[in-house]
Amino acid sequence: MRIIGGRLKGLRLNPPKNLPVRPTTDLAKEALFNILQNQIDLDGIKVLDLFSGTGNLALEFASRYAESVMAIDRSIHCVNYLKDAARQHGLTQIKTFKADVFKYLEIETDQYDLIFADPPYDLSRIPEIPKIVFDKNLLLPGGLLIVEHQSMQNLGNHPNFTEQRRYGHSSFSFFTMESGDEGAESGE
Repeated sequence: MRIIGGRLKGLRLNPPKNLPVRPTTDLAKEALFNILQNQIDLDGIKVLDLFSGTGNLALEFASRYAESVMAIDRSIHCVNYLKDAARQHGLTQIKTFKADVFKYLEIETDQYDLIFADPPYDLSRIPEIPKIVFDKNLLLPGGLLIVEHQSMQNLGNHPNFTEQRRYGHSSFSFFTMESGDEGAESGE
């Protein structure tokens, strides 16, 4: 694993082998950030990283000057690894929280520009993530939810779904929070 952009570009990450994770591959991460760079300005955004694992994506967002990155994982070993990595590289905008993601979402009230969720692929509750995020209004207007999942899974039946991008066995499903009445006024 490595940081592919921003101030820590090229930094190799070497998390302990015993962490209970399946990190996003460098290829999929590069593709994701190429898409994001064409859709939003990553500088100064608020990010919520659900099922953060090694913190691979939290570190990437922080390297690219996100204003704040809240990383949630239920493994204390993952949370501690990410805390140490953030401290070691001066990424003070990363905050970690050890919790079950679904319990955390029940109490979360902040809004974010971008929410990224990389749950275990065998988790049966993956389709609930977009429903909870939009029911609780956790995205700012124009905000983006991205859920990583197995390519054979389809999350396209949610009304805020916009597209699915496949990278081998992994896919990213994108969901957007409309910007309110701005589109109606301009005739979009």
